[in-house]
Amino acid sequence: MSLTENLDIAKALENQIDLAKQASYKIATLNTQSKNQALEIIETELINSIEEIIAANKQDLDDPYNKDLHPTLKDRLMLNANRIESMASGIRKIISMKDPVGTILDGWQHPKGMRISKVMVPLGVIGIIYEARPNVTTDAVALAIKSGNALVLRGSRQAYYSNHKIMEVIYRAIAKTSIPKDAIQFLADKSREACLAILKAKGKVDLVIPRGGESLNHFVVENSLIPVLGAGGGNCHIYIDKAKPDTKTIIDICINAKCSRPSVCNSTEKILIHKDIANEVLPELAKSLINTGVELRGDSRANQIEKSIIVNENEWGTEYLDLIIAIKIVDDIEEAIEHINKHSTGHSESILSEDYESINKFKAQINSACVYVNVSTRFTDGEEFGFGAEMGISTQKLHARGPIGAKELCTYKYIIEGEGQTR
Repeated sequence: MSLTENLDIAKALENQIDLAKQASYKIATLNTQSKNQALEIIETELINSIEEIIAANKQDLDDPYNKDLHPTLKDRLMLNANRIESMASGIRKIISMKDPVGTILDGWQHPKGMRISKVMVPLGVIGIIYEARPNVTTDAVALAIKSGNALVLRGSRQAYYSNHKIMEVIYRAIAKTSIPKDAIQFLADKSREACLAILKAKGKVDLVIPRGGESLNHFVVENSLIPVLGAGGGNCHIYIDKAKPDTKTIIDICINAKCSRPSVCNSTEKILIHKDIANEVLPELAKSLINTGVELRGDSRANQIEKSIIVNENEWGTEYLDLIIAIKIVDDIEEAIEHINKHSTGHSESILSEDYESINKFKAQINSACVYVNVSTRFTDGEEFGFGAEMGISTQKLHARGPIGAKELCTYKYIIEGEGQTR
């Protein structure tokens, strides 16, 4: 590619971001009714376009570019009627949610009589860079509209045709609404320049959200000139305590947490078991996991109890995103908490216990966005949390943590009203 072509691409991308910035002022002022009506039209258009979208998705699945894509990543990429209907269902839930914009978070009166209000407002322009999950396209658009933000999207090469078709459907819908047409900008360029255009748009894009693997997250964090939210993988853990629930409950939770959809970031990658109950629990748990197609790895203590476990103690920080799980035997809950806090990505951890003291210790000391008690980690999801959808999962502590919904796409400002007061 020539220098002139590069400059032309950069200029076109910059122009799209400029348009989003200008449109952000208008979309921020739309009332709840206008935003919900727009979302209803997008939902209807999506349902009416299922066959079109599936055909485009088949182009991606058949694309030679994706021939070596891992089966778990192909599962993320694949769309069918049920998944598209689920995307539409997510939009319906977002419609039913309370509009966060304009919510008064706090208010008080100044000694001189001014009324001070802390009010939620849109962030402005959100940039999202995401990998082979075309459902993210509708989630991001719907959440941006609900929260009154303009949006700049850059999808992956793997989902090129799917994303294009979904955006075509969305643009058809938006043309029938009061949403400014420039408020949603899809960067169709396949080159890295499209990512860099977002990351370098300081003063135009207010927040970047990466949604993908560790390589994408690192690239975004290392290259962004603007705040990044959501960077982090899902090395999630389950700790089985000495005061355990019944074995059936343990097996049901672990099978769900690992096997229901191993390619997603909230699937469990590691199981820690208290030494006092390991001989009782591990053989039956291992048998159930193996029967479900899971490869077992772990430490030598686990291997001594269950020979099917491959000894490998160099992967405690690995996010498999596959039907693989690592098992470790620990002496007590303190060792479990220390191990999790050392190796976790700060996503989701669960304790299986019937001991009040152990549960409270785990809840207080685990340093992750979502902490579960006798529940599968698979519930860390915007829809499951009642957000309708999510932009991603934030494993950071500022300014949002966990599933990123419409409320997390807002900031606040102070409104001070008076009658001529001076200081």
